[in-house]
Amino acid sequence: MSIFFATAFVAASKAFSFRSSRTSSSRLYFSVSKVSAPPRYSEKDVQLMKNILYRVRAVNQMPEEVRSRLIEFHIDGVCVGKVDPFIAQLVCSADTVFTKNQDNILTLTADAGTTFASRTQAVARVMEKLRDDGIVQGWRNEDYPVSTGFYDETYFVIERAAAAFLGILEYGVHINGLVRSDDGSQPRMWIGRRSPTKSKYPGMLDHIVAGGQPAGLSLMENVVKECVEEAGIPEHLTLAGVRPAGAISYETYSTKHKAVSRVVLFNYDLYLPADFVPKPVDGEVDEFFLWTIDQVLESMDPNYPDPIKPNCYSVIIDYLLREGHISPEVPGYLDVLKELRSGDCR
Repeated sequence: MSIFFATAFVAASKAFSFRSSRTSSSRLYFSVSKVSAPPRYSEKDVQLMKNILYRVRAVNQMPEEVRSRLIEFHIDGVCVGKVDPFIAQLVCSADTVFTKNQDNILTLTADAGTTFASRTQAVARVMEKLRDDGIVQGWRNEDYPVSTGFYDETYFVIERAAAAFLGILEYGVHINGLVRSDDGSQPRMWIGRRSPTKSKYPGMLDHIVAGGQPAGLSLMENVVKECVEEAGIPEHLTLAGVRPAGAISYETYSTKHKAVSRVVLFNYDLYLPADFVPKPVDGEVDEFFLWTIDQVLESMDPNYPDPIKPNCYSVIIDYLLREGHISPEVPGYLDVLKELRSGDCR
C-alpha cells in the first residue's frame, strides 16, 4: 500500500510541476503585457508635474559651487550656521565679536562671553551695525533661536532679518486654510494677498496664515497667535479645525545679499466653517480669496500672471500630494517628494 501511494505521489508531483510551469510562463507573459500597457496619465498630467517641479525648485536654490565654499559657524565646537565668505569677513571686521580660527571656521571671540545673554547682546551689536550700513534689511524686532536643531539647546537669539546672514536654521508655521464642500467634492483653499508695504514679496499671493517661529513660543501657540493676528480667526475655531501635517525644508542662497536661508516649515491643515470669512487684522494681508483646487493647480504654470509666494507653493504641493491630488503614476512624482525636503530638516 505504501509503495502505491508513493508512486501516485510522484506522478501527481510531476503533473503539478508541469502545470505549474505552464502557469508560471503564462503569468510571466501576462506581467510583461501589463508593463507594456499605455501610461495611465495624460500630456496634461505631465505638464502639471513639470509646473509643480518648477515651483518647488524655485526655493531650492543652493548651487553646489556655492555650498562648497560656505564657511561653517560654530558655537562650543558644534556647527549652527553656514556663512558666505564675504559676510564672514564683514562680521569679523565689524566688531571684536566674530573671528575665524585656523581651520577657517567662524566662531565667537571671548568678548562675546559664554552665556545666552552675553552672546545675544554681542551678536546684536554686530547685526545692528550691518543694518545701519544697509546690509541687513527689513528689520523686524523678532528673535530667532540659534541652535543645532529645533529640539536642541538655544545658544543665543538673533534678529530674524539677520538670521540668513549667519545661515542658521530658521523655522516657521504655514497653514493651509481649507473649506469642505457640502457635496463631498474637492475642498477649497483660502488664499491671502500680502500687503504692498511688506518688506518681502509685497502684494504677492500667500497662505491664509503663515509666520516665522520666534523664540519663546510653542508651535501651536504660534499657530493660534498668527491665525488671530493675520486673518481674524478666533482661537476656538483654530483649535477645533487645525491638525499638524508634517514639514518641508529647503535651502536658498541669495546672490544679491550673500545670505544663506536654511528653512524648515511646519505644515498645518486648518478646516474652517463654510460661513466663516477671514479678515485682515494686523495689516500684513490685504484681502482673501477662496480658490478651488483647480485654480491652485492652474497658478503653478510658470507664466501665471499672479503667482503665490514661492515657499507657500511648496507647502501647498505637500498638501496636494498627501490628499492624492497629484498622481504617483506621473513621472517626476518622486522628484517632487525629494525636493520638498531637500534642506537640513532637524
